[in-house]
Amino acid sequence: MKLVIIGSVAAGTSVAAKARRNNEDAQITIYDRDYDISYSGCGIPYYVGGEVESRDDLTPRDAAFFKKRYNIDVMTRHNVTAVDKDAKTVTVENLETGDTFTDAYDVLVLATGASSIIPPIPGVKSDNVFPIRNIQHAEATRSFVDSTDPKHATIIGAGFIGLEMAEQLKLRGVDVTIIERVPQVMPPLDKDMACRVEEHLEKNGIELMLGETVTELVGDGHVERVVTESGKTIETDFVILSVGVRPNVELAMNMGVKLGETGAIAVNERMETNIPDVYAAGDVAESFSIVTGKPIWRPLGSTANKMGRTAGDVITGGHLEHRGILGTGIFKVFGLAVAQTGLAEKEARELGYDIEVLHNTKPDKPAYMGGKDMTIKAVADRATRQLLGVQIVGFEGVDKRIDVFVTAITLKAKVDDLFHLDLAYAPPFSTTKDPVMYTGMVLANSIDKAARLITPAELQARIDAGEDMQIIDTRKASQFEKACVDCAVNVPLGNLREAAKDMDKDKPTVVYCNGGVTGNAAQNVLRNLGFTDVYNLSGGNKNYQLFKKYGN
Repeated sequence: MKLVIIGSVAAGTSVAAKARRNNEDAQITIYDRDYDISYSGCGIPYYVGGEVESRDDLTPRDAAFFKKRYNIDVMTRHNVTAVDKDAKTVTVENLETGDTFTDAYDVLVLATGASSIIPPIPGVKSDNVFPIRNIQHAEATRSFVDSTDPKHATIIGAGFIGLEMAEQLKLRGVDVTIIERVPQVMPPLDKDMACRVEEHLEKNGIELMLGETVTELVGDGHVERVVTESGKTIETDFVILSVGVRPNVELAMNMGVKLGETGAIAVNERMETNIPDVYAAGDVAESFSIVTGKPIWRPLGSTANKMGRTAGDVITGGHLEHRGILGTGIFKVFGLAVAQTGLAEKEARELGYDIEVLHNTKPDKPAYMGGKDMTIKAVADRATRQLLGVQIVGFEGVDKRIDVFVTAITLKAKVDDLFHLDLAYAPPFSTTKDPVMYTGMVLANSIDKAARLITPAELQARIDAGEDMQIIDTRKASQFEKACVDCAVNVPLGNLREAAKDMDKDKPTVVYCNGGVTGNAAQNVLRNLGFTDVYNLSGGNKNYQLFKKYGN
């Protein structure tokens, strides 16, 4: 069997390595138009910032490595320009010499990846405008920063790479302005979680211009000013483009490969396309959501590796199948970790789920061990009691909690199951009732209507509609005077039983504290006194004040 793979980063090399492990006799050739193979694109911001010292750390394997270890021919700077699916041949151009030749295949894998989106902005091709996608981009950006000692950078786009670049440049002493056309950072996050990231960025000196669109990069081949649609102008020394990527599907389209709903190549669980003996894997290929079963495209190296291994196994007679993804992601900015998996609240509502939403703020470990608060937002389906998605913002322990939630969602666990998990506990690592366990417990109680939750957005909508409600702040008077929910009255928990005698037990009642725990205690008191419609404000006053400050 002769296997030809187009593309040599995460997916392409994973296909080749797995195929070789299964079949020593296969002839395997990889073509790639780039200079580098199997590199860590996700590490590029840290190379630009100097946290990763050498580019060799991002490119640990080269063509010689694959030839020696796997007997695989990796041909860099070779661009496949056409595929004849009937003759089973590829046309290849050697980009160094300009020579063109034809190669035959028995099986073809498209692992052509994705490319940075370059917006059609005047001045975007200036010499100090840098996309961030491959090692050449990394080298060019770092070289510019090292040689020119810039004072200001403008980053267009507030996704993973944009925020990581902002951190790394700021740590190098460069002032940073981020411009994002959506009115929040990290558009995949719900606004009430993204605002926590925005607050942290601003505290660390990052200027945010959200809900703004760049219309022009001004300068004679070298950008000096950035102009937005609203007429704002930013003086800058260079520009980072981080507005997203798109799958490299041109070759696939030209040979008749079907694209999916997301614009990436449509594949089945075996990574097969609509053309016999043609597979696709990695950033160029579409996946599907474990939660909804619908097509989803989330270009990440972790997914590309899984897809590549599956394709390599299937091609050589194996039985692996791609099981879908949750769109899990995590990043760090100025010490703050931000993670997401599954559906956001806004997605779940758009898809028609009847959902329960919890904002749970708890320390990752006891305060006496230096624990710091993390906020977990969890979305569950009331009908099935299954988790639909989770977002976490915090400083420590975020990665291990999101991975527990990923496992729970993947295995269709119910929210009730989370409390019963026998999670590792010792004071240096966790609290006795881990935030994961607490999340499941509160969601289960709310779905059962034993301890119902109301989000800040839902509460504010009812206030704005003029609904007759009792809103009770259960904190100390000094806390109440600093900041409180609109229309609330202050009744500290210790006084609640007596004060409740003068309240209407049948009127909708909302109780809250700072984070939710005392609010839950107050909720239980009122329920036991015969109040029929009592809610605890999800995330407490801290969550409400963020909602009021940053909007929904």
